[in-house]
Amino acid sequence: MGVSRRSFLQFAGASLIPAPLFAQSMGPRIVSLDYGLASTLLSLGLPPVGISDLADWDRWVVEPPMPKSVVDIGSSFEVNFEILVTLKPDIILTTPYLDELLPKLQSVAKVVRLQIFTPGIGPILTAAIAATRKLAVELGRENEAEQFLARADVFFAQCRSRLVGKNLPPVALVNFMDARHARIYSTPGLFHNVLERIGVRNAWTRESNYWGFETIGIEDLSKITDPDARLIAFDPVPPDVLPKLAQSPLWNRLAFARPGHLSILPPALMFGMVNEAMRFASLLTDLLEKEA
Repeated sequence: MGVSRRSFLQFAGASLIPAPLFAQSMGPRIVSLDYGLASTLLSLGLPPVGISDLADWDRWVVEPPMPKSVVDIGSSFEVNFEILVTLKPDIILTTPYLDELLPKLQSVAKVVRLQIFTPGIGPILTAAIAATRKLAVELGRENEAEQFLARADVFFAQCRSRLVGKNLPPVALVNFMDARHARIYSTPGLFHNVLERIGVRNAWTRESNYWGFETIGIEDLSKITDPDARLIAFDPVPPDVLPKLAQSPLWNRLAFARPGHLSILPPALMFGMVNEAMRFASLLTDLLEKEA
């Protein structure tokens, strides 16, 4: 089988995701060390003054777009504290994943620590919704949060309605790490929760870690025995992966090597919150609706 990027469908996500408020009203100066929390701030009408890893926002998050005024404070593990102090934040948002930074962060400003991806927390979308409400209480934006979450509920319902009655295949969701390994997504993760919300079956039924993924060898995809299953990979795909798969006897023995059984979607952040769940729902609904 000849495999090329051109041979796979790519979609720009034509579904209309509810736009963030982007209100520029006076509020606390906030720095976020987490992409999901940063995008949630936008939907609460409080753009951050700075975030970590801003340079990769358009590579992994894409939407909502981050305002040009936002400052990059370095990576989440190597925060540029000189820039952080210069920004004079009132609040710094972080997660348990970065607890080793807490003492230094607390010396700069009030730290709000929100739990989303933590052991035993359960379905990630549920945890993200709870974290959105908790964040809103901290910021005095409860009404904005409820409006945002209501819009999200309507959006998921619209995606589900668009797919009702269609002959939908089960889907396996992956990020290729290289030509021999992939991350595959399942319960309790964000992507799996979205599949449940829009009425699509996950072809990978094994439970994952609390981040919502497990790392597998390409040969493990043979454990998916449903002949109708589709493999959906997310960009960015390492540039050598598709050419190497085309030459791989192992890959070519898999059902996913057949024409029409692999699609590549634009980036969607697997470690995000509600906005990222909506982006994934939009991209997948557009794909499945067009292919049904």
